[in-house]
Amino acid sequence: MAHLHGGHTHQVNYNKAFAIGIVLNISFVTIEVFYGILANSSALLADAGHNAGDVLSLIFAWTAARLATIKPKGKYTYGLRKTTILVSVLNALLLFAAVIAIAWDAIGKFKNPEPAAGTQIMIVAGIGVIINIITALMFMKGRKDDLNIKGAFLHMFADAAVSLGVVIAGLLINLTGKFWIDPGMSFIIIVVILWGTWRLFTDSVNLALDAVPKHINIEDVRNFMLSQKEVENIHDLHIWAMSTTQVALTVHLKMSGKQDNRFIIYLQEQLRHKFKINHTTFQIENAETEENCSLNH
Repeated sequence: MAHLHGGHTHQVNYNKAFAIGIVLNISFVTIEVFYGILANSSALLADAGHNAGDVLSLIFAWTAARLATIKPKGKYTYGLRKTTILVSVLNALLLFAAVIAIAWDAIGKFKNPEPAAGTQIMIVAGIGVIINIITALMFMKGRKDDLNIKGAFLHMFADAAVSLGVVIAGLLINLTGKFWIDPGMSFIIIVVILWGTWRLFTDSVNLALDAVPKHINIEDVRNFMLSQKEVENIHDLHIWAMSTTQVALTVHLKMSGKQDNRFIIYLQEQLRHKFKINHTTFQIENAETEENCSLNH
């Protein structure tokens, strides 16, 4: 059995980004709820509900990122890294719940349109555009490498787009005097939320079920290892996500003759470089050990 630790990665610290994002968005949600009630705006309240859900998602994501740094101990032999995946699922479910609440309020105002203060809506939502863009930019760099950070980025970027939509709704109300525009914009917000959330939900569920991460083609990994002249055959290849940033691999390698750690180190480095697999365990087999393994199965 060969297991080397050289392939583990160091995570970027997003504590400051999470803290700033949470404080900014809690402040804005408070303002948006106050003026949403004052302006009688379904769209503002819908946006506030969406932003409140994102504040919770930021808190959960930050907590999970901190838990993922705890070293393995006791019965948690992998540590608490998987909490980052579980939180991604939870974030998606929170957004689905927000959609139901937003739709319920908007349907009521479609049936009974009420006056809405277009200018107040525009000003408050405009502030939201600025705050959400600032928050999104803080997570922009890490969105490609961490599903948890990607979730935070998508939430904030979507919030900026939604707030911009609310600004447009306020402008149209002022120009046309049509109050149904306000709940109508709520349904556009719902579509935006669902569009961004569904992929996050499916990706998170797949990782929670230990599916091969979508950026990895398992056949490419198999073919790469079989292409090594020292490897005669492989079996029991497993690839799964330990967290939103760390991927693990275990495999049985039937080798030609005896091999030292130099080949294993090379293989590990190539898997990390080519496929971003950073936690690898290899079981080396000859003809005798392969036969025993087959009997065990």
